[in-house]
Amino acid sequence: MAAIESVVFDRDRHKLILANGESRRGVDFDDFLVHSDDLKGMRPTDLKGALQRVADGGEVVVNVTYDDSVDEEYSVAEPISFRFLAGQLKVSVGHASDDYDDDETAATAFSSLLSPYLKRCRASVAKVEMDSHYVHPLVWNIEISCSPRGRDMADFFQIGKGALALLQAFESGELTRETTLDLLRSGNAQVLIGQEEGPWLDVKSAHYDLQSPSGKISIAQAVARFANAEHGGIVVVGMRGKKVPGGEIISSVCPVPVDGRTLRRYQTAIEQHLYPPPDYLDIEAVSTDGGNLVLLHIPPQPEEHKPFLVHGAIVDGKVEGAFISVVRRRGESSIPITAPAVHATLAAGRALLRRGEVPKDLG
Repeated sequence: MAAIESVVFDRDRHKLILANGESRRGVDFDDFLVHSDDLKGMRPTDLKGALQRVADGGEVVVNVTYDDSVDEEYSVAEPISFRFLAGQLKVSVGHASDDYDDDETAATAFSSLLSPYLKRCRASVAKVEMDSHYVHPLVWNIEISCSPRGRDMADFFQIGKGALALLQAFESGELTRETTLDLLRSGNAQVLIGQEEGPWLDVKSAHYDLQSPSGKISIAQAVARFANAEHGGIVVVGMRGKKVPGGEIISSVCPVPVDGRTLRRYQTAIEQHLYPPPDYLDIEAVSTDGGNLVLLHIPPQPEEHKPFLVHGAIVDGKVEGAFISVVRRRGESSIPITAPAVHATLAAGRALLRRGEVPKDLG
């Protein structure tokens, strides 16, 4: 028995007809507006067959909101569209940037940035060209070739969204703590695969063992490293790192189970072992393909609160509950804060006390 086509082209009405019977209109006679929800379950082969019946080939433009009664001039569309060229599916992403002034330079830069992410998605950059309809800012159309096997059009829409998120994150010239946070919270963790861990990013493939003293001390130390660092940092539980020459890169997303008590366990372990409590520490679960990640965001901390101390230490593999450990992040590794550095901080504090210069929030 033949499968019902997930989308067909109605030549008389010049519309795409979805499997549920709803129709999506044509724009400028050869483009079609759909909602992202329409793409779930839409097979690439069916869309290819439908567009082949359009006189000039046809393109699918994805709308943020779809209302058949609203004129396309006033509709809000995603900068992502689909087309079949020479029988191959192409995902087109529109990205605004004035950083490049010719196609060749832009193609080299965008391909270098997107390649680690797209390789994992079984895709690649096929072409980059400037959109002649825009002058300032310049808009670049990045055409992505995708393998259609085993995926629906919603999967390709997510590939396009991930590429766009990564391009926007790098618009400032580098991936920052803030843009990484945005990528994670928006469900785009996968675009970080292939990127380097930095002085403000640490990933862990599985939950800390928060039933054991060593696990509780370990998570407190992980937070303390960034609290004692200059720029704060992010700990992500549910992503795997891999050592490479010169450092470590993120190699995969491996979601972790999260229940109603997970975040509270992290919070309690940190409260029991880290002093003082970091300002504005966020502990949250974020969704990703296949499950959840646990995200701990440590903003930059006031210098007068440092050093952050961990009650307990792991010495030669053994837990020493009576010890105090003080650590901070340097590059991709962690180093202990030396006794002279701790003493200097305490001495400076005592000097301020003698002069009566006590910060208001510590008085």
